[in-house]
Amino acid sequence: MIRTNPRLKVAVSAPPIRLLVVDDHPVFREALAHALEAEPGFQIVAQANDGLGAVEAWRRHRPDVTLLDVSMFGIGGIETLQLIRKIDEAARVLVLTSSQQPHDARAALAAGAAGYVTKTAGYDELLIAIREIFAGGRPIVAAVASLASAGRDDRLSPRELSVLAMLRDGLTHESIAARLMITDRTVRAHLTGLKTKLNAASAAQCVARGYELGLLAPSGAAQLKSPSRW
Repeated sequence: MIRTNPRLKVAVSAPPIRLLVVDDHPVFREALAHALEAEPGFQIVAQANDGLGAVEAWRRHRPDVTLLDVSMFGIGGIETLQLIRKIDEAARVLVLTSSQQPHDARAALAAGAAGYVTKTAGYDELLIAIREIFAGGRPIVAAVASLASAGRDDRLSPRELSVLAMLRDGLTHESIAARLMITDRTVRAHLTGLKTKLNAASAAQCVARGYELGLLAPSGAAQLKSPSRW
């Protein structure tokens, strides 16, 4: 990553995103760490194979983003996440897991995970998610979330979950379209799907239903700036 300082007229290297990788499968963890270390703009500051090691590594290195598995021996990923956030509520933790269980996704987001990615996601999706979390976003990629409402078994698609999270963060449809690199019409189509599946009449109600169903983590995230624009 290179940015130019217009006053000095020289190129200045941006600091890398410092990562902690936590997974109790050493082959996967080390392979992922090796791959991420080779990416421009990333630095692996530590690895851990269990919850206690993760908490200690986080306390020592204060990474920008932590990649954390849910299912681990000893202390599980959710409890590990809670312990890290007790140290610093602003800790950015991306859950990276093989679990596609809706309750795991809801529990992780409710515990304060900044994002949720399954290991079936593409590598490029993971890189985008890490960068988005570092920038303050809350991506939900390839997450599984069931809706128990009105006798239906509707499920939100990964893209609908991402749009819902952006609505919670106060983004307008223009901003969402720009971030996802899609058209305004496509964003509106996703919103229509959200309203139908969540039994909501507006974007604001979609966000409220998202909280009720555990699809969105309770946080101090901004509310919709202008829901009437939808």
